[in-house]
This record gives sequence, structure tokens and C-alpha cells, in this order.
Amino acid sequence: MDEDTARPSGPSAVKQFFRRVGEIQQGLLDKATPHMGFRWVATFVLFVLYFLRVYLLQGWYIVTYALGIYLLNLFIGFLTPKIDPSLNLDSDEDGPELPMKSSDEFKPFMRRLPEFKFWYSGTKAVLVAMFCTFFDAFNIPVFWPILVMYFIILFVITMKRQIKHMIKHKYVPWSGGKTKYKGKEDTGKVVMSK
Repeated sequence: MDEDTARPSGPSAVKQFFRRVGEIQQGLLDKATPHMGFRWVATFVLFVLYFLRVYLLQGWYIVTYALGIYLLNLFIGFLTPKIDPSLNLDSDEDGPELPMKSSDEFKPFMRRLPEFKFWYSGTKAVLVAMFCTFFDAFNIPVFWPILVMYFIILFVITMKRQIKHMIKHKYVPWSGGKTKYKGKEDTGKVVMSK
């Protein structure tokens, strides 16, 4: 048999299928990008459905705990600046700096984890957790109040550390954007100057 005739001439049907699915997924993500409110509402509804399923089935507490830890990690990345001010002690570098005085130029807060990636990763995590609830292998029996208590303690300690970091370096992880000034109202009168 000839070596040229043994090779397929183009990509296999499986590769084409997954490439097409990836293109459709990317197209849907591109369309959803500007609709931040709708994306978060849809994720919240999905999250409520997940918790309703866990509550009604009375199980999958380890999966829920893992989901909570993962979402907490994403949230901390969302609140943290891209360039940590505590590591950037030299102001001689050309990197972005946080304004320290009201007279400093406005520079938007650059996150370590952008909002879209935060939403996308969180939504995927909830979907994976929901998928895991369909398999009894993930329903490991545990005393769930200990997991809840441990998660609350972990959340409080982590957020306390993050808030101290924000106070120490004087940054707020959200902004309303640059201040916009309104000019005088147009009265329609012609003003002549000499």
C-alpha cells in the first residue's frame, strides 16, 4: 500500500465536529459579552437551581464545598489588582500605578481576573458541579455543618486579609469610571463677545 493513499486527505469528522462546536460556543460568548446584567442573572439562576437540587437531594456536600472554595478563589482574583502594589515598591518602573491623591490622573482599576473571565469561569464551575450531582460516586457522606463552618471561617479570614490589603494600598476594586463634567445648559441665546 502506498503511504500517500493510507493518510486521510482532510481533517477527520470528529475534529470537524469539535471545531464547529467550538466556533458556535465562541460565537455565543461573543454575543453575550456586552450583556453583563443578563449574563450574571443567568448564572445566578443556574446557581439557585444547583442549590435547589442539592437541597432536595440532600447530598453532594463535598462538591458544593469545592464549588464554594473555587468561587471564593475567583472572587479574590476579581478583587485583586493586576499588578500588586505591595510588590511594586519601585515607582521608577513604567507599569501602571494607583492614584494616591485626588490630583493624580484617573487610571482605571485593572483586575487580575477580568469580569468576563470571572463570570465565564464561575458559570463553568456551576455547570460542572451540577453535572457531578448526577453521579452517586461524588455523593460522599460527610457531616455538612463542619464544611459550612470551615467555609465561613475561610471566607472571613480571606476577606479580612483582602480588605486590609485594599486599605493599606488605598485602592477600591470598582470604579464608576472617569468623572464627566457637564457644561452650561444651552439657552438658545446668541452671546457676542467684543
